[in-house]
Amino acid sequence: MSTFVDEKPTQNLEPFKGVKKVPQEEYYTSGHRTCQGCESAQIMKLMAKAAGPRTVVLGSTGCMYVANTSYYATPWGVPWMHTQLGSSGSSALGAAAAFRVQMRKGVMKDEPINVIAFCGDGGGADMGLGAISATMCHPDYNLLILMYDNESYANTDIQISGTSPYGVNTSFSTPGKVKRIMNHRWKKNMAPLMMVGHPTVKYVGTISTSYPLQAMNNVRKALSIGGPTFIHCLNPCPKGWDFDPVLSFELGELAVNTGIWPLYEIECGKLTLYGKTKDIANGRFKRLPVRDYLLKQGRFAHFIDEDIEYFQSKIDEMWDKWLVPGIIPLQKEIEADTPPAR
Repeated sequence: MSTFVDEKPTQNLEPFKGVKKVPQEEYYTSGHRTCQGCESAQIMKLMAKAAGPRTVVLGSTGCMYVANTSYYATPWGVPWMHTQLGSSGSSALGAAAAFRVQMRKGVMKDEPINVIAFCGDGGGADMGLGAISATMCHPDYNLLILMYDNESYANTDIQISGTSPYGVNTSFSTPGKVKRIMNHRWKKNMAPLMMVGHPTVKYVGTISTSYPLQAMNNVRKALSIGGPTFIHCLNPCPKGWDFDPVLSFELGELAVNTGIWPLYEIECGKLTLYGKTKDIANGRFKRLPVRDYLLKQGRFAHFIDEDIEYFQSKIDEMWDKWLVPGIIPLQKEIEADTPPAR
């Protein structure tokens, strides 16, 4: 009779108790070709520092693959491998399984090794969604899939992805005289999709590189808890979003403070809001208007007042009517104008 594979121990990565406790060693260094102000490069740096040296990183095709492989040079200080565009899930699962076989055969030392696969929103939320979903169904293998989200296919000239926000100007949704708003879709909600659709997953979370210590601790928790885990990181992109690179950090904060990007983690089925998101939910911080966020980006320069008002109304609806803002889009109560059931 076949049996399940036992889950192997993970590294015990305790949270960093303040920035002074973060080690100085870097495992993602100079040598990449990212744009000035690139927050996607920042999450690679934080992710590698949080994971430490006993780590293997798998990177699917995307802007962070192109930027990290320049003429036989790479910024990675840990073993790294390029994988195909939609294969972040399958490559992570395959690597974790291969290590287990090698350890069982005595080919390599039997020790916990962090397996991290990163993907962009195109390779994760779109083309790689099926492979990631299949991987989340294998609770016996320890791995982390981190999706860095710059809300477009930034590697191939900024086309729309499943996580592109409403109304955004991209090379595939350029506003014109007849139609000002070309993208009518709302952003795909990846983290809850991973959690609700895969009930054995022990950890899912959202992070922002504008809160680096918290982001590193989320990565450390995801790598320590066991089984497949998923983190969704929002990454402002100066080129794709059309803003001065000096604003990268500020835009990450504004995404959170306007309520557009809620910060939370779901650990073994328990939801925890953190940072400004927790303060907003508890009434200790008033959400900033989305106008403050949208108008700092050239990709929304075509918006008129009614577009901003609509965007604001959707964010208000999320916070006022969703069962859990940013996570569960079921309404708290039946609308007053809904006819009674017969």
